[in-house]
Amino acid sequence: MADSEQSSTENHTVDSQEVTSENLKHDFSEDEETLIRRMYNLLGERWHLIAGRIPGRTAEEIEKYWNTMYSTSE
Repeated sequence: MADSEQSSTENHTVDSQEVTSENLKHDFSEDEETLIRRMYNLLGERWHLIAGRIPGRTAEEIEKYWNTMYSTSE
């Protein structure tokens, strides 16, 4: 029985970056996502000003969300 538990655990291993991206996407509502995009277009990377418009969000959370969802790495 230990062998079947071990193999089932191995099958559920997921890349941590993938989990982080999915968790962040679900943690922000559509309204918050829209507001972040609009504010970013107006203010740029002034995360503290954007966070001031979204109750309960920190500048660090918003910057991490933005970098995870919209950064381009080439």
